[in-house]
Amino acid sequence: MTEIQGILLAAGSGQRFGRHKLLHPLPNGELMGVAAAYHLVAALPNTLAIVRPDDVRLAERFEALGLRVVENSQAEQGMGRSLAMGVGASADAKGWVVALADMPWIKPETIGAVAQALSQGARLAAPVYQGRRGHPVGFGRQWGDRLQALQGDHGARHLLQAYPDELVLLSTDDPGILLDIDHQDDLNPGGEAPG
Repeated sequence: MTEIQGILLAAGSGQRFGRHKLLHPLPNGELMGVAAAYHLVAALPNTLAIVRPDDVRLAERFEALGLRVVENSQAEQGMGRSLAMGVGASADAKGWVVALADMPWIKPETIGAVAQALSQGARLAAPVYQGRRGHPVGFGRQWGDRLQALQGDHGARHLLQAYPDELVLLSTDDPGILLDIDHQDDLNPGGEAPG
């Protein structure tokens, strides 16, 4: 059984952004998806990324950072399908920390705290900033079968809602856990997460 596995969901279409958002530069010059991948792999060296088969440039960048790339030919089925593929590709993991590639400002320390909570027995774990739950979300091994059965665009949100007593909330000073980039207006001119 391997350690905690990082999963970067990077197979979305990014239609609201207007162009390939994960290869769009942030104000500091880093590419959005690459920044998210870098932070995830800094905390969890055992990380894979789920991408669309035609997203060769992004896959190459992820591989250069040391991520294992898994192609999702059914990406149009939504985030749930991508998450199911990621868990299936790492079914021997002790747990999974799931991050979104359009959330490039999450600190590696926050990701590490979620992974540590899983290592210490948490079944579900997520960071909280100023009373609001954010990403990434950690899932213990016992959720593997349910995660592999996911479909649709809501991912595993229903598990967090259905099992609130299982969820370990980790207080953090990281506003990046709440900041996803759906539109170009979401980019912060300072190049870092506000706060």
